[in-house]
Amino acid sequence: MNKTSLLLAFFALASAAPAHAQGKVKIKHKPGKTAPAPAPAPIAAATDWSAKYAEMVNAERLRTHLAVLASDEYEGRETGMKGQHMAAAYIAEQFKNAGLTGPMPNSADPYQQHFNVEQVTWAEGNSLKIGKTSYKWLVDFYGLSDSPFAEETTVKPVFAGYGIEQPGYSDYAGLDVAGKDVLIALGEPTAPDGKALLSADGSPTKWGNDYRAKAQMAAQKGARTVFFVSFDPNTNFAKQAARLGPFISRPTTVMVTEKPSRTPSFFLAPAVALQLLGTNAADMKAYLAKINQTKQPVASKFKVLPMQVKAVRKRVPLETENVLGFIEGSDKKEEIIVLSAHHDHLGIQNGVVFNGADDDGSGTSAIVTMAEAFAQAKKDGHGPRRSLLFLSVTGEEKGLFGSEYYSKNPVFPMAVTMADLNVDMIGRTDVAHEGKPDYVYVIGSDKLASELKVINEAQNKQYTQLDLDYRFDDPADPNRFYYRSDHYNFAVNKVPVAFFFNGVHADYHKESDEISKIEFPKMEKRARLVFHLAWELANREGRVVVDSNKP
Repeated sequence: MNKTSLLLAFFALASAAPAHAQGKVKIKHKPGKTAPAPAPAPIAAATDWSAKYAEMVNAERLRTHLAVLASDEYEGRETGMKGQHMAAAYIAEQFKNAGLTGPMPNSADPYQQHFNVEQVTWAEGNSLKIGKTSYKWLVDFYGLSDSPFAEETTVKPVFAGYGIEQPGYSDYAGLDVAGKDVLIALGEPTAPDGKALLSADGSPTKWGNDYRAKAQMAAQKGARTVFFVSFDPNTNFAKQAARLGPFISRPTTVMVTEKPSRTPSFFLAPAVALQLLGTNAADMKAYLAKINQTKQPVASKFKVLPMQVKAVRKRVPLETENVLGFIEGSDKKEEIIVLSAHHDHLGIQNGVVFNGADDDGSGTSAIVTMAEAFAQAKKDGHGPRRSLLFLSVTGEEKGLFGSEYYSKNPVFPMAVTMADLNVDMIGRTDVAHEGKPDYVYVIGSDKLASELKVINEAQNKQYTQLDLDYRFDDPADPNRFYYRSDHYNFAVNKVPVAFFFNGVHADYHKESDEISKIEFPKMEKRARLVFHLAWELANREGRVVVDSNKP
């Protein structure tokens, strides 16, 4: 072999040597030639901390908390009552034990946000009189919501026909009811076959279906109160009043406000209304028939008489509380992610405890468990970049009271609150998904920030693979769930929200909503999705942008 062949053989051998041996061979390269770069050493895979700490959000831990909150000892957790206070104390203790801080400023109880609501009942001795004729409460008339008649008051209502206003039909045209009391007939114009005349297809409109649409319209017109009456001859007012009596007499809980949230509504027996209008059943029937015939409001010739009304509401203050646990972030700590659920339920009714295991013991147990997982991550040096507020609210069942109070008295300004992830009922299966893959309803995730929905879908694809059902995002959906849980009080303040929900089931708002019926594997999976979404939102570089305003 000559020198050239030997040299070529040497270079061939050197180039074929393993990467780890090449550094031991000194090769003189010709000018202009570049030495081959050594292969990079293998890089260890980065730990997925979201997956690691999500393991703490497990069925065993969820069951531990739910077994306490949904026990008979907590008496159904009714707002302002013993069991609700016990639930708040338990949640605060779990937050403290996990290492979360209580963010309430200048408070001896930094984990609880205390405020008052009112328990309201109708007083004895309410009365109504027209001329010399006296009428009885819960026999001839009754009221719902509030009342301005704390003392006997002379009232002369304005008769507003059916109290309807829509394109092409207005009972309020030329009628000033601002500051006045209004008398309105229930129902709506109908054809002889009973079909509604104000709808395109003859189906009942909102005016015929629900008195509240008329009460809302009267409120928009400035009315002080509304008196409703049904002139339907098939209506048995006395029987209806007797049936509603226990409900009307039961104490209700309301927010402490300067004015009622709804226009006070009263209901009169037909005989009372006819005397008030100075007419009789035959003339009223003819008047309504003329409206049906013309499909237009008809000016009445009724001469309304004055009446004396006394309808007193007794008010007793009740203390209640939200519970707050806080984990401070690192470099983006000024921005806040809220994880919310409500710990109240329906209390004791007729001696039976309504434990509310799914509603919302499941959501409350979930956010407590997620708080423990995030707190452990911070202890281990893997805390979130943004701060996290775990918010367990009271009074949801009474009207979103706790979240309303927090939104008006936020510990952290709404302007720095990046999102609210609300968990309300995640432990059961509704009829629509029986026998189908694991699912969760996600409501409102793109109504304010389109990116929030995209991020949630990415987390679901990577970790939980749930069927994400968006059917309740439809603004025409009659359930209106978007407006019925605590995320809504964040949404009205332009904070992006996502509401996680399993839908209603046969035990919804019944005494049978017990822990024995909770499906913990499903609950675990849904809670983990919320955890992964919170982890991503808390640690990503950019804040989600409010870029949409969907109804």
